Amino acid sequence: MISLVHYQILSAILFCIGLYGALSRKSAILILLSLEIMLNAVNLNLIALSAFSQFSQEQVALGQSIVIFVITLAAAELALGVAIILRIYKNKSSIDTDNLNLLKW
Repeated sequence: MISLVHYQILSAILFCIGLYGALSRKSAILILLSLEIMLNAVNLNLIALSAFSQFSQEQVALGQSIVIFVITLAAAELALGVAIILRIYKNKSSIDTDNLNLLKW
């Protein structure tokens, strides 16, 4: 029987994988994908808490609305991030984050 603890462990593992990917990658696209994995881990945790806990209907609705907001935020972040990365690639011919120094004086 799958319980809340199993979902929380899976969520923690996904979050750690995303954190490792965001901190260790050089490609901007892979960093964005790692951030998406982290956001999905948070969504999984919120949905599992909503499903297994004895909250009131208002609290469940609040948790579900937060999940919808996070999904919308993730989609907007991905669209904006890909647009910025494409612009950087057009100007620099690389998306390697070590070679980017656009904000230096």
